[in-house]
Amino acid sequence: MIDSALPAVYVVDDDAALRDSLRWLLESAGHRVAAYASAEAFLAAYSAEQGGCLLLDIRMPGMRGPELQDKLKRRGRAIPIVFITGYGDVPMAVNAVKKGALDFIEKPFNDQALLVLIDNALAIDAKARRAAARFETLTRRERKVMERIVAGKRNQDIAAELTISIKTVEAHRAAVMRKMGVDSLAALVKLVQSAGAPRRK
Repeated sequence: MIDSALPAVYVVDDDAALRDSLRWLLESAGHRVAAYASAEAFLAAYSAEQGGCLLLDIRMPGMRGPELQDKLKRRGRAIPIVFITGYGDVPMAVNAVKKGALDFIEKPFNDQALLVLIDNALAIDAKARRAAARFETLTRRERKVMERIVAGKRNQDIAAELTISIKTVEAHRAAVMRKMGVDSLAALVKLVQSAGAPRRK
């Protein structure tokens, strides 16, 4: 049973020997590990409330790694993914990275290189969760203002759209920057993207 207060490394691979080897490596480096023989088994057990990252075999019987990636994306679950790939699957892995996976590592892989990737993935997930927690502190009106700020709208345009004064927009804008812990528009945009916060279409 994984402690939901601590991040976990999810290993999804149909090769039992590789799963065991990865579990030993990751646990010896101090990580909490949950291993699954299929994408379907992982999906049945996974909770988005649990922080962590996903170490995912690209080619498995049943649902393949990229299909699981797509399914998680459709469900709005932005867990960082590192793909495990064989030589012939590199183009598929490159495509998965283009679609949002963090990286991929080719078998046979260097243990230290894998641990560096996992540490990076966990750090990215922790940062995204902190940003999402900040986003939750915003009021509904502050969110509406923030969505428009991130979309590049000027204060006067935001005021007109929301039927409020420019001074009120400025006050909300200042509150958003303070609560999100940023001091520039670029930093705010980056934070919103990392948190997966909903944007106005």
